[in-house]
Amino acid sequence: MSGKIGKKDLETIKRRKLAEKKNWIKVGMSTCGIAAGADKVLKVLKEQALKRNLNVSIEQCGCLGMCYAEPLVEVAVEGLPQVTYGGVNEKDAETIIERHVCNKRLLQDRIYKVKVK
Repeated sequence: MSGKIGKKDLETIKRRKLAEKKNWIKVGMSTCGIAAGADKVLKVLKEQALKRNLNVSIEQCGCLGMCYAEPLVEVAVEGLPQVTYGGVNEKDAETIIERHVCNKRLLQDRIYKVKVK
């Protein structure tokens, strides 16, 4: 194998990168978020997305402005409003991947903020 990337490979990479810009998850990893368990939530989200081979970018960010509701997870999936979930634990993280990302259904009992595009 030569290790060269062909035109088809480049197109696949391009499509994935474009999809990632539309589909992303951000976990608030400020001090209050980490103290509330955001690092564990981030780990579960990454594991689940990798396990399911999803086209979603999972990133950490700073303060999302609602320290009382940490851990906070902001989710943007094409076709749905941008949602911030609060009080997210590891089980909720799995549910976010399953229901919100895969099945395009919101988790009504964890929504703290909705941004309609």
